[in-house]
Amino acid sequence: MNNAEPITLQITCRAEIAEKVVAILEQESNPQIITTPEELEKLETDLRKDANELCGLVVEKQIQHSIDSENGREAQRQIMQAYPYKMVDKGKQEVRLRTCCGYEVGVRVSYFTRKGNRRGKRRYPGLYPGLLVLGIHERCTPGLASEISLLAGMLGSLEEARQVLAERGIALNIKVVRRIAYRFAERARTAQRVRELDFGPGVAGRRVAISADGGRTRLREKKRGKKTAKGRNRFRGAWREPKLFIIYVVDAEGKLDRSFMPIIDALIRGPDAIFKLLHAYLSQLKLSEADRILFIADGAEWIWNRIPALIKKLGLEPDQVHQLIDFYHAVEHLGKAASLRKVWSSKQRKSWVRKHRKLLLQGDVDQVICAINAICRGRRRKAIQTQREYFVKNSARMAYGRLRAIKMPIGSGCVESAIRRVVNLRLKGPCIFWCKKNAEAILLLRCYWKAGRWNMLKNMANSFVPEAYA
Repeated sequence: MNNAEPITLQITCRAEIAEKVVAILEQESNPQIITTPEELEKLETDLRKDANELCGLVVEKQIQHSIDSENGREAQRQIMQAYPYKMVDKGKQEVRLRTCCGYEVGVRVSYFTRKGNRRGKRRYPGLYPGLLVLGIHERCTPGLASEISLLAGMLGSLEEARQVLAERGIALNIKVVRRIAYRFAERARTAQRVRELDFGPGVAGRRVAISADGGRTRLREKKRGKKTAKGRNRFRGAWREPKLFIIYVVDAEGKLDRSFMPIIDALIRGPDAIFKLLHAYLSQLKLSEADRILFIADGAEWIWNRIPALIKKLGLEPDQVHQLIDFYHAVEHLGKAASLRKVWSSKQRKSWVRKHRKLLLQGDVDQVICAINAICRGRRRKAIQTQREYFVKNSARMAYGRLRAIKMPIGSGCVESAIRRVVNLRLKGPCIFWCKKNAEAILLLRCYWKAGRWNMLKNMANSFVPEAYA
C-alpha cells in the first residue's frame, strides 16, 4: 500500500475497529526514519497500544456475539439448572470486563439473583451465567486472570506482579491483583474437591515415588485484647509448618521420568489434612496399577505414622510398596553421633562417619547400630543413645542396598528442593506475615507452576462449580 493507492476496506464491524486497523496499516505504509533507541521504543509502545486496543474491541464483539448466540443461551440454561438454588432473572446489565491486552470492554449480559435475595440484612450474591460459560470471573477474561495469578505465584510479591502488569500496559490496583489471584486459587481448590482431574499419562506399570516434608513460614494470628490506636487487631507472628508432598515417576535407571510432570501440593494445616489431600490425588492416579511405589522422606513421625493407613486405604499390595528413610538424613545422624565423641579428633570423626556411611549404603543397619552402641559411654552417653534410637526405630526403612539394586532413588532431594522453591522463596522472609487462607492460595498457585501443570490449574479455576457460589 502507498499514498497513490486508495485504502479500501470492507467495513463489517464497528467504526472503532476499522479506525485502529487503518492506523496500524498507515504505520506500515509510511515508515519513519528512526535514529535513537528512545524513538524505537516509543514506536513499539505506540504500536502495541494500538494493537491492544484493536484486540480488545474484537474480543468485546466476540464475547457479546457468543453470549447472544443460541449455543450460548443453551449453555446458560444448563448452568442455571445446575445451580443448587432457585434463581430469578433481573434482566440484562452492562458489565465492564478487563481483557488480557489491557483494554477494558463492555458487554450486556443477563443477571440472576437468588429468589428471596436476602439472608437477614445481607443480600445473596448474584451471578452472570453468560460470563461463567466463558470462564469470566471477577470481571476479567480467563487469559488475564491466569496471567495475574501466575505472576502472583511466580514473583516475589503481589507488588512485583502489579509492576510487571503495569509495564505491559495493564494498570491495576494491588487490591485488584490480590483479589483476582486469591479467588482464582479458591475456585481451583473448589473444583479440585468436586471434579475428576485429568493428569495426562497415568502411572499404570510405572515406578512412582512419593515424598513429603514441612517448611516454615509466619502467620498472622489474632491476639485477644484491645485494638491498636488506629483500630487494628493486634496479632502475633507465629511460626507454622506448611506441609508439602510431591508425586513423581522414575525410569528404569531411577532418574526422574520427564514424560510425567510431577504433582506438587501443599497446605498449612495438620498432617491429617495433607494426607487426606494426598489420598485424593493417589486415588485419582489409580496408584494400585503402578509397578513399584516408594514412600521416601526424612524421619518425621507425622509422615511415617500415617503411611500404613494410607497404603491400606489405597489397597496396595505389600510386594509393590517400599518405605525408605532419606539416606542423606540418616548420614546426618551418623555425623551427629560422631560429633558427640569429644575425645576424637576431627580426622577420627570423619573416618568413622565414612566407614559407617558405606555400611549404611549397603543396607547393613545392624552393624551401624552396634558401632553406635560401642561409643555410648561417657558424659554424652544419653545424647548418643538418642541418635542410636533413630536407627533402631527406622531400621526397617533403611534397605538402601536393596533399593539401589532395583534402581530406585534413596534420597528425598525432590521434596527438599520443592520446599525451598515453593515455600521458602515465596512465603518465608524478614517481616513477612501471612493470613493462613492467603498463604494457602499462593502455595496452590506456586505448586502447580513449579510442577509445570499451570494449564491444568487454569482449567480448574475457569470451570463453573455451583458449590463455589452457593
